[in-house]
Amino acid sequence: MKAHYIITLLLAGAMFLPAAAQDFKAYEQAVPGTTVKFKMIPIKPGTFMMGSPASEKGRDDDEGPQRKTSVSAFWMAEHEATFAEWDAFFKNMDVPQTKAVPVDAVSRPTAQYIDLTWGMGRDARQPTNSLSQTAALMYCRWLYTQTGIFYRLPTEAEWEYACRAGTTTAYPFGSDPRSLEAYGYFKDNSEGKFHKVQALKPNALGLYDMLGNVSEWTLDQYDPKAYDKFADAAVDPTVPPGSKYPRVTRGGSYLDEVKEGRCANRIASSADWNKRDPQIPKSRWWLTDGVFTGFRVVRPLKQPTKEEIEKFYAAYLK
Repeated sequence: MKAHYIITLLLAGAMFLPAAAQDFKAYEQAVPGTTVKFKMIPIKPGTFMMGSPASEKGRDDDEGPQRKTSVSAFWMAEHEATFAEWDAFFKNMDVPQTKAVPVDAVSRPTAQYIDLTWGMGRDARQPTNSLSQTAALMYCRWLYTQTGIFYRLPTEAEWEYACRAGTTTAYPFGSDPRSLEAYGYFKDNSEGKFHKVQALKPNALGLYDMLGNVSEWTLDQYDPKAYDKFADAAVDPTVPPGSKYPRVTRGGSYLDEVKEGRCANRIASSADWNKRDPQIPKSRWWLTDGVFTGFRVVRPLKQPTKEEIEKFYAAYLK
């Protein structure tokens, strides 16, 4: 079985919900051995126009051409991963060792050599930040070992589909950027810091902070011509992993201008996000210049097999 097929298989949920889909509803995921819980929101399968029209204000060339895209059913975390969620992994607090990922420099985070909250604090409801895509995926793999449920990062297509929440405008609430301050923290209203999750309005699906606060990792390798290569009416398209840089983040952050908070905006990661890291080699986990970077998890409706899951993580964490 080719690696690309394995990745595509694991991204899929179910284009048509099965008869037993009464279980496809919001739920709270508890992290075993801790008091940490987070809510997962069901995202029904559907079709949308991925990317932005040429007429959209602030549009970048890598947002087109627009493609008719179908997305399978999945759950998405209600909000960005918080320090409480990340610390359950980072500190391995009260987790039974029989379920814990082995503690080593590969599977567990190295210590933070500086305060990567940059003085903004580590409140349990604040979004975790300064994380590489590898760190976010390591967390997903650890969460799988604790719960038996396959979690991962969203693809670009899944992320944009969930962000739009059925809309076709630049923002989930319309085309007027002046309304963004009610939904996300950007340069104009953040006071130069990230904020607690769920402090502002959610989109129509009940997802908070899809725009702003911290930018969110997706699975995709960044390709400025990706949409040229996607077939029209593609199902669950994604660009498989390649080199370490660049990968794609979405949503913009508290440091960005409002135009970066459009549903279709794509942000390519860069080695500059970790240029001040004094370690040799540079950390796989932390981004000294990526304070604006976080993540949220998704879960496809269809749970893959253990073998498929292991092949998936191996492909992305090589």
